[in-house]
Amino acid sequence: MTRTLGVEEEMFLVDGISGRIAPVSEQAIRRHESDEAIEHELFLEQIETMTEPRSTLADLRGDLVAGRRAAIAAARSAGAQVIAAGTAPLPHHDPRVTPKPRYERMSSLFGGIGPGGLACGMHVHVGIDGPEEGVAILDRIRPWLSIVRALAANSPFADGDDTGHASWRTQLWDRWPSAGPVEPFGDLAGYRRAVADLIETGAAVDEGMVYFDARLARSLPTVEVRVADVCTDVSDATVVAGLIRGLVETAARDHAAGGPVPPWRVDLLRGARWHAARYGVSADLVDPVARSRRPALEVVDTLLDHVGEALADAGDTALVTAGVQRIVHEGNGADRQRAVDRSTERDGLRAVVADLVTRTAAESTEPVHERTG
Repeated sequence: MTRTLGVEEEMFLVDGISGRIAPVSEQAIRRHESDEAIEHELFLEQIETMTEPRSTLADLRGDLVAGRRAAIAAARSAGAQVIAAGTAPLPHHDPRVTPKPRYERMSSLFGGIGPGGLACGMHVHVGIDGPEEGVAILDRIRPWLSIVRALAANSPFADGDDTGHASWRTQLWDRWPSAGPVEPFGDLAGYRRAVADLIETGAAVDEGMVYFDARLARSLPTVEVRVADVCTDVSDATVVAGLIRGLVETAARDHAAGGPVPPWRVDLLRGARWHAARYGVSADLVDPVARSRRPALEVVDTLLDHVGEALADAGDTALVTAGVQRIVHEGNGADRQRAVDRSTERDGLRAVVADLVTRTAAESTEPVHERTG
């Protein structure tokens, strides 16, 4: 049976005139309280959308479009617009924490880490047979996640500057003490022990703040992969989600067949993810099989080979393969943002924001599937 998958997308609310982030999520969501597709995030300048668990990428895409449509409508009711980008391109003042006890506690405990971590990601949930299988999957997908990060990189600008990175969100998010790649857990007991120890040491206030690159979802029977910047284009988001499902299914099959956990040190994983976040798909990537840097297209081909059987069984081969190759050849979200910036002599980053607004909403007029559940 094909594994279900679902997506959470974090996006920025921006002022319709200046293009700068706007702290209006409370007003926006309050006026659309009946819409379960949208939710608050850590900061008032953000809004989050959630899909239903879906079996096909076509249905998932429909939910993504519906979620964005709801977010855009809510934002407009508060005089704002929505952009799907990993970081806010234009300069902004300190973000405002959403007034909920948990968020306020996080802000108090972690000081400047919180405001400095204003960033938007895409979290992909893939169904699992149980937490024991989930941990086996987490241990096996680790070396492949840097490639996903490179494909989804969409945050080159932050606070008015070109950061020199394809995914500056990665650098911001790494400030949280519970974030990043991990050692293999070995089994469910090892996973639970690691989570409990992080909370006990104060590195996380609760299980929901365990920001591993991939984790067991807190209240869902899923593995949650958290490495991707939110994608501006729904097509890219759908491709990345399908690729992640392929990785999860491949890891589960390897575990069932008794395959060993790849022996990757955390420091080497950090090196690979830094390289992916720095250059995206515009330079070499670290090949998990060759364990060396190789041209991005060759490394992506290695990844597609690795998940080929899983993609075929889910009916995802054509869409995911074509989508991944398109991103490598034409550029990821970061490349698009920089191209827009280069093409405008006067407006600069304001033009980048305008393009993000347009592309985030581009498919919101598509027919969507009725939400269930």
